[in-house]
Amino acid sequence: MKRIFLIVLDSFGIGAMPDAPAFADVGVNTLAACAGSRALHIPNLIAAGLGNIDGVSCLPRTDKPLGAAARLTEASQGKDTTIGHWEIAGVISPRPLPTYPEGFPQEVLDAFTQATGRGCLCNKPYSGTDVIRDYGKEHMETGKWIVYTSADSVFQVAAHEDVVPLEELYDACRKARQLLRGEHGVGRVIARPFLGSPENGFQRTPRRHDFSLEPPAETMLDAIKAAGLDTIAVGKIHDIFAGQGDTQYVFNTSNANGMEHTDRFAGEDFHGLCFVNLVDFDMLYGHRRDIEGYARALTEFDAWLGAFLPKLGPEDLVMITADHGCDPAYTATTDHTREYVPLLVLGQGVKPVNLGTRGSFADIAATVTELLGVPYQTPGRSFAKEIL
Repeated sequence: MKRIFLIVLDSFGIGAMPDAPAFADVGVNTLAACAGSRALHIPNLIAAGLGNIDGVSCLPRTDKPLGAAARLTEASQGKDTTIGHWEIAGVISPRPLPTYPEGFPQEVLDAFTQATGRGCLCNKPYSGTDVIRDYGKEHMETGKWIVYTSADSVFQVAAHEDVVPLEELYDACRKARQLLRGEHGVGRVIARPFLGSPENGFQRTPRRHDFSLEPPAETMLDAIKAAGLDTIAVGKIHDIFAGQGDTQYVFNTSNANGMEHTDRFAGEDFHGLCFVNLVDFDMLYGHRRDIEGYARALTEFDAWLGAFLPKLGPEDLVMITADHGCDPAYTATTDHTREYVPLLVLGQGVKPVNLGTRGSFADIAATVTELLGVPYQTPGRSFAKEIL
């Protein structure tokens, strides 16, 4: 293969894994939640074989799928973006990254305050939209950071763009990233800028920026780059891997913008991997428990996919998967959900085979590197010979 497009529909789970209750997730299923919406219209994904995947009963099956399909099990101990993407890229995490259900220790906040010159508000697990509603006015009056977390391994810093310049917010998050290592090595430090007023409400802006922990081992991105091939990162990919392994990157302002970037790269003569993350599914709809919005976003992606597939040449293929779940119908929490994820593989040379239930997301890394002829050691098991 010459070009592989690997597209992560961020949080598009397809049903609870057997260990989901240990993660406080019972009966979760992101796909099933969306399938109940009249807004969902995904003929291209169904034709590709999404309804044929093990355990999927909420969609129709097709007798003649266009590509290969599988259900992927997360082998890592987690359900967050960082660990999910690391595993897709070949690195399994046997231990979860640290989380802070009671907030961060005072010594962490003191060090952050000393490093940045501003105090902190909140320091609790919180919804990102609720936290600026509840602390935005005090932040504007005091200039203190709004520091919060979630069920994921994240240290989030919110600041009003008219109170704290964006570059100061980003610099504070870089300092937090340096502080949060070892025992407190959270997966991501996230800058969360917002605008608005106490009278008219606050809104988060698209200028979010993630500062991730470096992967603990070589990923497929490192291996592909070392082999002299292209590794193009679209959306959050550059941030998730702390800039390691990509030869070119571009950020997204929306799913639509990410799909535009992918179309542009499809028109370029690169050799290697184009790794895409579409985060609106998770950020705008999953966490906000917006079933209709999630279903509409899937419908929009499906329509784009129908126009994208004819752009693939005989040495190209596209893989569509996810990094975890975020069931918009699950009201026990607003956090990610522990789910299997789908894998669809499409291209002119791909056999329409059901790959069953796979043992790890890392099977993607093993397959991508084999298809590109790149040596790489991973616990994942390649399915390259089964699909070509």
